[in-house]
Order: sequence, then C-alpha cells, then structure tokens
Amino acid sequence: MNFKSLWIQYKYRFLLTIGLILLEATILILFPLFIGNAIDGAIHNESSGAIQLGVLGFSLLIVGAGRRMFDSRFYAKVYQNMGIDVIRRLKDKEASIKTARLGMIKELMEFLENSLPEFINNTIGLVGVIAILATLNLNVFYGSLAVSIIIFFIYGLGSKKTIQYNERTNNELERQVDVVSQNLENELSMHLKEMMKWNIKLSDLEVVNFSFSWMVAVAFLVVSIIISVGDGIVQFGALFALVMYVFQYIENIINLPLFYQNLLRLKEIFFRLKRT
Repeated sequence: MNFKSLWIQYKYRFLLTIGLILLEATILILFPLFIGNAIDGAIHNESSGAIQLGVLGFSLLIVGAGRRMFDSRFYAKVYQNMGIDVIRRLKDKEASIKTARLGMIKELMEFLENSLPEFINNTIGLVGVIAILATLNLNVFYGSLAVSIIIFFIYGLGSKKTIQYNERTNNELERQVDVVSQNLENELSMHLKEMMKWNIKLSDLEVVNFSFSWMVAVAFLVVSIIISVGDGIVQFGALFALVMYVFQYIENIINLPLFYQNLLRLKEIFFRLKRT
C-alpha cells in the first residue's frame, strides 16, 4: 500500500480538515471562560457576556457542521481509492484476507473521520486547559500535571498487551471468510471463540486502566475545589469557571488514553496494509 502517493494526492484536503478541527477545538476551549463571564455579567445585570456566549455557540455549530459535511465526502473518496488499490495488490491472495483488509481500511477511515477530530480536540483541550489552570491557580495546575503523568503511566504499562491482543484479533479476522465458507460448525465455533477471547482480554484491560485513572481523576476534582477555596477564590463566576476547567481537564485526560489504545490498534492495521 503506497501511503506516500495517497498523501500527495489528498494533502491539501487533509490539511483543510485538520485546520477545521483545530478551529473547532479552539472554540471549545473558550466555553468555560465565556460561561463564567456570562454568569458574572448576569449577576451585575449585564447581557454582553451572554451575547458573546451565544455567538461562540453559533460559531461552533457552523464550523462543526461544515467540517463533518466535508469529511464524510472526503474520506468516502479515500476509502474507495484505497480499497481498489489494496484489492489490486492482493489479487493472488485468499478472499478472506481481501475482505478483512477492506474492513481494516474502513476502520481506518472511520477513525480519521470520527475519532481523529475527537483525539485532536482532546489533545488541544488538555494542553489548553492545563495552560488556563496555570493562570487561575498554580496549585491546581501542578496537580493536573501530576495526574496526567500518573494516568499516562497506567496506560503505558498495558500498551504491549494491547498490541498483542489486537494482532491476534486481526489474525482471526483474516481467517473469517475461509472459515465461514467451509460450513463446518466446529471450525466456526472455534473461530468465533478465539475472536471473542481477544476482545474480552482487550475489554478487561481497558476496564482496569480506566478504573484506576478515574479514581485518580475524581480525587483531583475534589482536592482542586478544596484548594481553590482555601486559596481565596470565593467569587462565584471565577470559582465556577475554575471547576468547569478542572472538569473539562478530567474529561480530556480520561478520554485521551482511550484514543491511544485505538491508535495502537490502527498501528497494527497500518503495518498490515503497508505490507500489501
């Protein structure tokens, strides 16, 4: 699979969708700040903050809807061309492998269209929120750095197992059509059992990683509120904005490792397609 030629062919379209994703992520970061300003303005009978919040929300709608309409058409075209190229290169291979590779290409396109924007939004959101926390409260900022290190360490411990489980799953997936075509119930039962075995192992690993990460994140949320009040932040709008940013940080830091696991799976798929 020649990914270099695909990049040359679709480079500007891909850069355009990345630019729209970055713009969307920037707008999302501003929401807690605008909400806090709108609350403080409402307390003092001022409507400018609420109007600015409405304009921000409308801007997010325009950018987000436009990007999704563009992406659905763009990645459909890429999937079509990649599929034709892969089947052409696999003309001497079994139908089972060809079918599995087409499914892998579709999974790659779904990641680029749906998960990549969320991954970029989470990454930018995480960096942006941490930077904003540094301006609001240094103690909460230091706490967010510590929590980030702990959570990435938790997921890093299981990365090798994640790659192994995905490799075994894809091996079984490439046998699927051949197994089904044999019309042997025992073979089909063994194949499905193997597929589910590796899926269960992946799911269990994700549950363990998420559980430990969530406990760390919730503890940080509680401590950050106590720290903020102790440091003298008593104005409702300012405290609300800080808590909102902490909660947004938790949402980003919890979701980001899940994208990392998805990237590990796509890395294994990418390696298979590259060998095609």
